[in-house]
Amino acid sequence: MRFAICNETFQGWGWGETCAKVAELGYDAVEVAPFTLAPDVRTLDAAQRAALRRAAEANGLAVTGLHWLLVSPEGLSLTCDDAKVRAATSAYLVALVDFCADLGGTVMVLGSPKQRRVAPGSNRDEALRRLSDALTPALDRAGQAGVVICLEPLPEPEADLILTLDEAAAQIDAMAHPALQTIFDVKSASAESAQPWDLARRHGGRIAHVHANDANRRGPGFGQTDFVPIMRELKEIGYGGAVSVEVFDYSPDPVTIGRESLRYLRECLKAAD
Repeated sequence: MRFAICNETFQGWGWGETCAKVAELGYDAVEVAPFTLAPDVRTLDAAQRAALRRAAEANGLAVTGLHWLLVSPEGLSLTCDDAKVRAATSAYLVALVDFCADLGGTVMVLGSPKQRRVAPGSNRDEALRRLSDALTPALDRAGQAGVVICLEPLPEPEADLILTLDEAAAQIDAMAHPALQTIFDVKSASAESAQPWDLARRHGGRIAHVHANDANRRGPGFGQTDFVPIMRELKEIGYGGAVSVEVFDYSPDPVTIGRESLRYLRECLKAAD
């Protein structure tokens, strides 16, 4: 099991500076929010992409992949009633697959709740059909590139479509694409009726990535969420991917978040044995 942290935690830091600190703190990898590097990754040429990858590797870090995929460019949507917008969004997802692969990443987390909302006058089934159609070209490219796209369940009020791991699993089964899996996000799982570790057990075969965060949206160990049974269950299901620290509250500062989150996760993994 590898430990990673999301680069947007280090708000205002440069990429090279972030990689150096992430490595110094003891992480194995870094996860990238594309909008922190460019509003549109298609503006980053091959040389720039190679330089980003080298900066991580020079610090002994892997790039796990991407998340917060559709924050920019503005106006994207997988489910709106405008076919041109959906096509543009689909094309950008394909470009993100290429960007992920160029950085050496293998996982893309599709959360983006604002870009997958049920359109006014539409319904859930129509929204899911539109999402499926828009996502398929990126999945096809991901399969060629060795990348997995993780459909992320997000609870209300963040999202109004694919709210639970059960719903994510149903959509994955319906699409039946080998490049489509899901993510176990502790904060989101904590909003469900079942215990997080029970959800990890139920959906273990579909989990390709893990986000470690407390139910209070801070880092692991910064709240009341007990990660020991979660880490135990991840070991039980044979999860071998990255456990990536993702926070939504950036206090007190990125270095403290990174250091204390990793310390706590390591303690929980040891206690889980």
